[in-house]
Amino acid sequence: MKIFVTGGAGFIGSNFIFYMLKQHPDYKIVCLDSLTYAGNLMTLIPAFDNPNFSFVKIDITNRAGIYNLFEKENPDVVVNFAAESHVDRSIVNPEIFLQTNILGTQVLMDACRKFGTKRFHQVSTDEVYGDLPLDRPDLFFTESTPLHTSSPYSASKASADLLVLAYIRTYKLSATISRCSNNYGPYQFPEKLIPLMISNAQKNIPLPVYGDGLNVRDWLYVEDHCAAIDLILEKGKIGEVYNIGGHNEKNNLDVVKTIIKYVGKGEITFVKDRAGHDRRYAINPNKIHTELGWLPATSFDVGIKKTIEWYLNNNEWLSNISSGKYLEYYDKYYAKK
Repeated sequence: MKIFVTGGAGFIGSNFIFYMLKQHPDYKIVCLDSLTYAGNLMTLIPAFDNPNFSFVKIDITNRAGIYNLFEKENPDVVVNFAAESHVDRSIVNPEIFLQTNILGTQVLMDACRKFGTKRFHQVSTDEVYGDLPLDRPDLFFTESTPLHTSSPYSASKASADLLVLAYIRTYKLSATISRCSNNYGPYQFPEKLIPLMISNAQKNIPLPVYGDGLNVRDWLYVEDHCAAIDLILEKGKIGEVYNIGGHNEKNNLDVVKTIIKYVGKGEITFVKDRAGHDRRYAINPNKIHTELGWLPATSFDVGIKKTIEWYLNNNEWLSNISSGKYLEYYDKYYAKK
């Protein structure tokens, strides 16, 4: 089995690579990544020692390059993590989100069709559903919830999802989609809430919280997400969408206070709210549980402790990100090629 993992130098993609190399030691994993600011080749250093792992620097919108790679490698499966994913950045510069998240997905699916790839899996987000009111804790996103996007980022992911569904119907593409809640864990780029707060607390920098801090997210430990995707690849039904949620709803303020407690220091400062900031995300994962047998294995209390300890014990990784030194590794790596 040969799997292309696009966006594999990013947060969830790299964790998925580590998970698959461990769970399926006979699989060959090829990581495709354009190494934008959030793609960190240093994260993948442990994988380079594995003879079943290889890396290719490529942008998924590069149709000629992608076609050449598919023809050369002949993958059995493509798992598409490659995406611009930070909402704030999408508000400032929507165009790159549309290019990567929509057109890049199209290029990958066209390559799957052209070269006979057996399976395409699109990794999406619960943000395509919009948000839920804070005063209705009984409401959850299901796979049939209408798409109702709030940011250029979520609109680009919803567009990609619809394109995948169209390719399934029109071209009979063997594909599945998963929509996950907020991931957390090791190797997350420190612009996202949890690693940013850990980093700032360590540096005695104020911890910025949007608005009133009461926005609720359903937190999913990244390894549980990887296990769910693995299960979908194995048992998921072609053409289906699967919601992957952690059943760990926490508001941002409580998450930050938890980090302060574990780190032992940190001061919250409230900042102007994000434009179009969704109030609550909450996924109902009953479908993937009843049909495939998946449940999250990691409670938030356990997962957040493991996550904080990982960042505290990996200061070099975090400091290399903050200083930009991780970019130097790219040059050193490719200078040897």
